[in-house]
Amino acid sequence: MTDVDYRHSVSPASGPSTANLADILERVLDKGIVIAGDIKIDLLDIELLTIRLRLFVASVDTARKAGIDWWETDPALSSKAARSELRDENRRLRERLEALEADGDEASGAPRTKSGAGA
Repeated sequence: MTDVDYRHSVSPASGPSTANLADILERVLDKGIVIAGDIKIDLLDIELLTIRLRLFVASVDTARKAGIDWWETDPALSSKAARSELRDENRRLRERLEALEADGDEASGAPRTKSGAGA
């Protein structure tokens, strides 16, 4: 015969049901949850490194209610923010160029034309 052990009295462990897990997830996203922690590295009572971790898990609507909307203004995450950043950079560069051209025109004594180039 074989050495297989048949245990009929032991039932497999059952995990939480999907409905309960979905309810928990919905509640967490609806209310939000904050997880905070600090990591501190000391050597001979000299603080070498401190890392503060803060995690806020919530739905987008809950985060907005809490005043958190950084993903809308981060160019890496939002194409609208990226376009806005490019427009701002373009405007700043044009202003610098106009200032440099104005300084150059004043130094040479040449009048500026409407297009911004010296005559």
